Amino acid sequence: MLNQLDDVFHALADPSRRAIVERLAEGEASVSELARPLPMSLPAVIQHLQVLEASGLVSSTKAGRVRTCRLDLDALDRAQSWFQARRADWNQRLDRLGEYLGGAQGTAANEHRAASTERQAPSRKH
Repeated sequence: MLNQLDDVFHALADPSRRAIVERLAEGEASVSELARPLPMSLPAVIQHLQVLEASGLVSSTKAGRVRTCRLDLDALDRAQSWFQARRADWNQRLDRLGEYLGGAQGTAANEHRAASTERQAPSRKH
């Protein structure tokens, strides 16, 4: 699974490929439609699409002379699952740290109150 994630993150590391993914999130598009807004040649767009297809983010079909691309949400779901698992791990770690620090602060606060009380208590002379 990590190799697949590496491919997905590699594919999404490039802003042109992210733009293609964002466009495909709106629906299917031909290669020429995807290339139109990008400041590069058609062969460069095709190379980007090959990276996206290799990562599993994009799939395409050819009908006649037109290649139509579509987003494959399974690859994005795998990446999202990975992020959610990392988030859950870190939330648990931060919760434990908060509990530890809360306990340490509570102990320190109690010791501080006890010391303050001893200093403030008037001495009784008989």
